[in-house]
Amino acid sequence: MQNKSAILEEYSPSEDTFFLADYIEKEMGESALDVGSGSGYLTKLLTRNFSFVLGTDINFSVLKAQTYKTRNIICCSGADAINHSFDLIVCNLPYLATNEILDIATDGGPEGFEIPKKIFDSVYDKLKPNGKFVFVTSSLSNFQKLIDYSGNLGLQSRIIARKKLFFEELILIESIVN
Repeated sequence: MQNKSAILEEYSPSEDTFFLADYIEKEMGESALDVGSGSGYLTKLLTRNFSFVLGTDINFSVLKAQTYKTRNIICCSGADAINHSFDLIVCNLPYLATNEILDIATDGGPEGFEIPKKIFDSVYDKLKPNGKFVFVTSSLSNFQKLIDYSGNLGLQSRIIARKKLFFEELILIESIVN
């Protein structure tokens, strides 16, 4: 029988995770990083086409209770504890526009920008030349502000896919090192 705290900390993949998975399952390379690994679903998927895959999550309990167990997971904020360069970095951002950060898995702060900005700041210098940062965000957040911010960091960003849901549109963005 699982203990109650492990059940509360479990994070199951949802529509936005599967949306991102559909795109990255075709990616190949030497190394990949999944920021905010959560259930481990994307991290596990990346192990099919990359020699070295690393997953990070800010919540240690979530990492311990991953549904899709993987090797090479680190508890840290974004990629702050990482000193490695990657061909591909993926993130299902906590993008919801919120006045307060109550759930670090989903709440992005004002305009859905505050927490994604911190993640951008921790990953952009971890990309190899021509490396890609692929992330999912929402029409409910200020996704254009994220695109503009990535440009300020020297990344070339573009929307690569959209998916309409009942109450929002999921937006998949690819940022490449210039």
